[in-house]
Amino acid sequence: MLRRGGLDRKPARAAARRGAQQEVPALKLKRALRSTFPRGYRLLGRLKRLLDVAGPREQRRRLAAAVAATDAFPAVGERKRHGLATPLVVSLTSYPKRYATLARTLRSLMDQTVRPDHLVLWLAAPDRASLPADVLALVEHGLEIRACADLRSAKKLLPALAAFPDATIVTTDDDVYYEPLWLERLVDAARDHPRAVIGYRGHVAQFDAGGQPAAYEDWAFDTDATGDLGPGRLLFLTGVSGILYPPGALHEDVLDAESYLALCPRADDIWFFAMAVRQGTARRRVAHRLPVVEWPASQESALNSYNFHESGNDAQFAALLERFPELRPALRS
Repeated sequence: MLRRGGLDRKPARAAARRGAQQEVPALKLKRALRSTFPRGYRLLGRLKRLLDVAGPREQRRRLAAAVAATDAFPAVGERKRHGLATPLVVSLTSYPKRYATLARTLRSLMDQTVRPDHLVLWLAAPDRASLPADVLALVEHGLEIRACADLRSAKKLLPALAAFPDATIVTTDDDVYYEPLWLERLVDAARDHPRAVIGYRGHVAQFDAGGQPAAYEDWAFDTDATGDLGPGRLLFLTGVSGILYPPGALHEDVLDAESYLALCPRADDIWFFAMAVRQGTARRRVAHRLPVVEWPASQESALNSYNFHESGNDAQFAALLERFPELRPALRS
């Protein structure tokens, strides 16, 4: 059973029923619009996301500050020990199309107020040869570059789990700026919730009484919730702002790379979420809002387009539930 973090279940269930009653008409309308006008519905979704983000001026300000910070590397003076009972590993992956801005992300990860025991960049073996000089120069500052099997985006975590089975592992993306207090806040949250998977950003994933998920685009995106909202309304962490995994947080099948590549090769967040649920591990969101600052030249929209606009997440979640039907009781409302 999924842990509920000590919440009183009766009020939670009552709140969930009230929320579900309010959401049903809206969900029915969304589904009707999506099935009747699929292209128009997708265009409306894109417009909504454009209106939801910070204005261009604020985006430019944040980006300029991130560029200045990474140009000043190393800028953080004395870096604190993390103080966890386990080793702390920061782990990420990349590939050649992202190399132009990879060094900036790495510098931001090395300019944290808390010092991890390892910062590891995992690469498919053929991709090592084309690493630029600005990335290789960071080896002198403690960066570890390791080769692994090509597991697509799951390279950020799967090889680290195998190499550091007793460590707390924090995954990051390779195209984002991480401000100096980013890691310290995750570590502080880990002390408060030592057995939980912890992240900065998440959605509320919604499931019916049979454990069937609502369409991904009907989830509550970028939620303020710091944990599950009740049965069938579960916190789904997304990896862009980093996720912390304590030892043993994920079911042992997480290392089944063959199943991962067969079931959800474009959705590592879904794979890791499912393995946390199977293990009975709670998920928590850091209350602090961390703006996402992405390097403009690094963006490649094909994966997001497939997962969202072409219902790729829905198809991959369906494949996962077919393979692991034991997930349904932990997901259902």
